[in-house]
Amino acid sequence: MSEEINVQESAAEEVSQDAMDNFVSLKKGDSVKGTIVKIEDNQAYVSLGYKYDGVIPIRELSAVALENATDAVQIGQEVELKVVSINDDKESLVLSKRLVDSEKAWDQLQERFDSGEVFEVAVADVVKGGLVADVGVRGFIPASMVERHFVEDFSDYKGRTLRVKVKEIDRENNKVILSQKEVLDAEYEQNKQQIMASLQAGQELEGTVQRLTPFGAFVDIGGIDGLVHVSELSWQHVAHPKDVVSEGQSVRVKVLKVDPAAGKISLSVKAAQPGPWDTAAGQFATGDIVTGTVRRLVPFGAFVEIAPGVEGLVHISQIAHRHIGTPNEVLKEGQEVQAKILDFNPAEKRVSLSIKETEEAPEQPAPSARSERAPRAPKIEKIDNPNVSLSNESMSYSLAERFGDKLKNLK
Repeated sequence: MSEEINVQESAAEEVSQDAMDNFVSLKKGDSVKGTIVKIEDNQAYVSLGYKYDGVIPIRELSAVALENATDAVQIGQEVELKVVSINDDKESLVLSKRLVDSEKAWDQLQERFDSGEVFEVAVADVVKGGLVADVGVRGFIPASMVERHFVEDFSDYKGRTLRVKVKEIDRENNKVILSQKEVLDAEYEQNKQQIMASLQAGQELEGTVQRLTPFGAFVDIGGIDGLVHVSELSWQHVAHPKDVVSEGQSVRVKVLKVDPAAGKISLSVKAAQPGPWDTAAGQFATGDIVTGTVRRLVPFGAFVEIAPGVEGLVHISQIAHRHIGTPNEVLKEGQEVQAKILDFNPAEKRVSLSIKETEEAPEQPAPSARSERAPRAPKIEKIDNPNVSLSNESMSYSLAERFGDKLKNLK
């Protein structure tokens, strides 16, 4: 029995001696494997099978800055490391997990870049201009490549898991650019084509306003956006979409046009609502005096809105009792006026109005003194013959009657 113990002790001594020999032969840059046995003072302690300790400073745990060592490793975890330095005085090795991860990462990232693979990363930090993720090396996601929409504040992105692609890789300059936006764009386009194939003009849907522009509002109708032009937001005139809708608002829309080739969907909010002419039919009648607002001036007249979305034409001849060259001589846009309805045809969405019919015609100017005098009698030529008495009646005979006998004698 004692012989067996002696053999075991001898074998253990030989193994220990081999381990020491191996340890002595270690140098900076060598790779080793070990197990995390303790995490303390923001550094990890590693058992390598030698009598010397191995320690991984927090800066050598990851390619990105960490607040806690536990963000990178856990007790009991087996890790592959590189020797950074050997401290004989303290009988310890300074090791790096970061260097090993980096060597492996470049080849893997290159493969992912070539194949366009989508993979997940955890956001390690939020920095100026974007996000940082540990992908074996420091991966940077620019702010413009995080989402499909503009993000003003990224403070709550730390710790999130994102699905990304390698957008750019430069091993020589230790540069890796990642993009989640490309992943989202590709999924959006695929989903868009499927939804567009199911849409039809005239269809009504519930949507959510995603963003506003000066020319309209983009509305999400189930994963894809359609444009509601500013002219289709309301039956009333809209100067800017923000005057009638806001981001995040739920709206009912009607599909006006679907263009799969161009990837465009035209929507309308007002078409999904009762039109103003539908309600105007029982509101107005020919002969009514109404109050309206001048909306547009044109050379031949003025368009006056008498109800939201209901405009009538005041022809230039019906603007004033006097003659005018252009409507601008009397009216201006935005002016409130009274008008009489001359003709009302809601079926054809047409109203004829008159402003002058609501105003009293000006009095005609009084005749001048000269025009009041009786017309002068025709001037009578004086004839020196006492036997002829001329009156108005006697002057009515013709020249033939007067000189007829004398004309006969002329040859």
